[in-house]
Amino acid sequence: MAEKEALKDLLEDEIKDLYSAEKQLTKAIPKMAKGSNNAALREAFKGHLQETEAQVQRLEQIAKLLEIKPSGKKCVGMEGCIKEGAEALSEEGNETVLDLGIIGAGSRVEHYEMAGYLTAISLAEQIGEKETVSLLKKSLSEEQGAEDKLRKIAATLLSGAPQKAAA
Repeated sequence: MAEKEALKDLLEDEIKDLYSAEKQLTKAIPKMAKGSNNAALREAFKGHLQETEAQVQRLEQIAKLLEIKPSGKKCVGMEGCIKEGAEALSEEGNETVLDLGIIGAGSRVEHYEMAGYLTAISLAEQIGEKETVSLLKKSLSEEQGAEDKLRKIAATLLSGAPQKAAA
C-alpha cells in the first residue's frame, strides 16, 4: 500500500508540473504565433493554443478526480523552454530561417510535454486511475499532433530555405 501512495504522490507532482507548464504556454504561444512569419506556422500555433487551454481544463478535471489542487508548483523546465523560444523570437535575419528557429523551440516544448504526459500516464495506469489515463492520453495525442504539424511545416520551409554556398 505504501508503494501505491508513493506513486499517487508522484502522479500528483507530475499533474502539478504539467498544469504549470500548460498555464505558462497559454501566455507564450500567442507570442510564438505573433512572431511567426509563415502563415501556416502562425495558424498552427493559434490552433494549438486552443488545445492547450483544453489541456489546462483536463488537468483541472484530473485534479478533481485525484482530490488534489493542480496549482502550487512551478515548472522550471517549461520556463527554460519558453526562454529559448523568446530567444528565437528576438533573432533577426532571413524570415524562413527565423521560422525554422521558432519551430525548433516549439518542438522542444512539445517533446518536454510529451515526456511529462507519458510519465503521468504510466503512473496513473499503475495505480488504476483509468479516467485519468484516458484524459492524459487525449492531451498526449494533441501534443503529438502539434509536433507532427511543426515537422511538416519545417519540411516545407526547408525545401525553400537558403542553401549554404558550395565550397
